[in-house]
Amino acid sequence: MIRSATVFLASALLLSSCVPEGRPEMESARANAGPPVVVPTPRPSPSPTPAPPPAEPVRTGFWFEGPMQQGALLTGRVPSGTRMLTFEGEAVDIGEDGFFIIGLDRDSKAEVRLVATLNDGRTVERTLNVAPGDWKLEYINAPYRAGVSSEAFKARRGPELARIVAARDVDVVSDGWRQDFIWPVTGRQSGFFGSQRVYQGKPGSYHGGADIAVPTGTIFVAPADGVVTLAAKDDFTLEGKLIIIDHGMGLNSAFLHASEILVNEGDRVKQGQPIGKVGQSGRATGPHLHWGLKWKDARIDPLLVAGPPSG
Repeated sequence: MIRSATVFLASALLLSSCVPEGRPEMESARANAGPPVVVPTPRPSPSPTPAPPPAEPVRTGFWFEGPMQQGALLTGRVPSGTRMLTFEGEAVDIGEDGFFIIGLDRDSKAEVRLVATLNDGRTVERTLNVAPGDWKLEYINAPYRAGVSSEAFKARRGPELARIVAARDVDVVSDGWRQDFIWPVTGRQSGFFGSQRVYQGKPGSYHGGADIAVPTGTIFVAPADGVVTLAAKDDFTLEGKLIIIDHGMGLNSAFLHASEILVNEGDRVKQGQPIGKVGQSGRATGPHLHWGLKWKDARIDPLLVAGPPSG
């Protein structure tokens, strides 16, 4: 009995010497370890600020692209700070980036003048030397005979001409003039811009466009973006079924002798979009498309704008 009590007492003493986890001794060790270490959360590095684009050099003069010859269409850029531009005394529209176009008529003078008026009132002038065009002339040893128009023709022709003039007077906003023009249809060129017959020294009227001979019903397309300002689906006496598209900045295309028109007045068309079918409506001796180009009142050679046609 005494031995059992002794064993019990020894066991009690042994248990009292054990320190369970979380007791005061452990708290003391934590206190001596110092404050907890806080590891900051890394922040993403800020994106680098892009460098500003380099300032555009100041343009002190004109820049041009295109042949300086009769029948050509020139693209130009005005000097920096230009607020007004005139060509032969007539105002010329300028894009926000300073680009503009001018047309050198088939019978343009040998010298033409541009004047840019700057914001500070100063002017910058440029004279262009215009080379003569290489037109196909046919000399006929016979007197010139002007056509005689009947009263019925005159009565019908007046309203037609009024519609053509009104269509070319429409002020269109389009960037088609900035594009590289394409041919509305490809094939054999059967008529050339500027060609003319001369009767015993007296010149007749010249051909104001380029003719492409292709079968009736062949689709033709818009050579550049623009807005349809005339879609004459009833035949005009000379032009037949006629389409006029304004490409902006005073530049427009006319397409004559169509068999069918696929667009309507007011339509905005894209380069390469089908707009009609070739025919021989109006005064035409065979199926072909006549493509005429004008900048304001100046007649332009499509060959100098779109390059040689294929086919």
